[in-house]
Amino acid sequence: MVFGATVELEDQEGASRVVYQIVGEDEADIAPDAYPSLPRSHALWLRRKSATSSMSQPRAGDAPTRSSRCATSERPLEEQQPLAAGALLRPFVKRAKTEGFRSRAVFKLEEIDRREKLLRQGQVCLDLGAAPGAWSQYARQRVGRAGRVIATDILEMPELPGVEFVQGDFREAQVFEALLARAPERGVDVLLSDMAPNLSGVDAIDAPRSMYLSELALELAGRVLKREGTALIKVFQGAGFEEFVRAARLQFATVKLMKPQASRSRSPEVYLLAKAFVMV
Repeated sequence: MVFGATVELEDQEGASRVVYQIVGEDEADIAPDAYPSLPRSHALWLRRKSATSSMSQPRAGDAPTRSSRCATSERPLEEQQPLAAGALLRPFVKRAKTEGFRSRAVFKLEEIDRREKLLRQGQVCLDLGAAPGAWSQYARQRVGRAGRVIATDILEMPELPGVEFVQGDFREAQVFEALLARAPERGVDVLLSDMAPNLSGVDAIDAPRSMYLSELALELAGRVLKREGTALIKVFQGAGFEEFVRAARLQFATVKLMKPQASRSRSPEVYLLAKAFVMV
């Protein structure tokens, strides 16, 4: 999921005002050259929307002011390291564009699938938090004509050939019933969840929100997976993480944690891969 918000910051020394837009990780990565990027926290990025206002113009007799900290070229090298880490991901962004995928997130799934043989021909796959659709695109290719991909998100998602999309919050009865109506009676083979909340940049707020979505995905897996089914769920390390992993081990024969190369090294996100669902 990708969310946006706008904030306005004022430099009290220079009386300048700069407006930034906060965008989700994948939206920022899909167009990395469109604006200068500054990592803020976890998956948040700030981008400059407008130049400083007329308030920032120097007045006669004014002392020179320091450059904005957002001018990365003047920041110490150690402060610029997060930008270098982001640059390491740009080949994934470029490749996503070249291959027609909607975001670089597809390569997280591809790496895990290549290593773990997650998706196969003829499977039924449920993709949670599917927008903008890169995971659904990849899953559609892997399950083939005999398989099916059911996707859901609270956000709109442009149509994808062969993907059955249900927009809405699956916690709501109407949306949940719509998903169940599309799933086979025997259950789905694979549940994918790349869900993430609207991040605020405050760990005390973001960690519980992130964990709540992971718990929702695990709970839904218990309701829709067939016996021996598989779940791949994004989870952020922090409060409640160990308890979440323990809960998964009660429902699946095999549980492991994975960190794909296409994930930011500084991000606390990992993927919990749970195989061989045991119906309880």
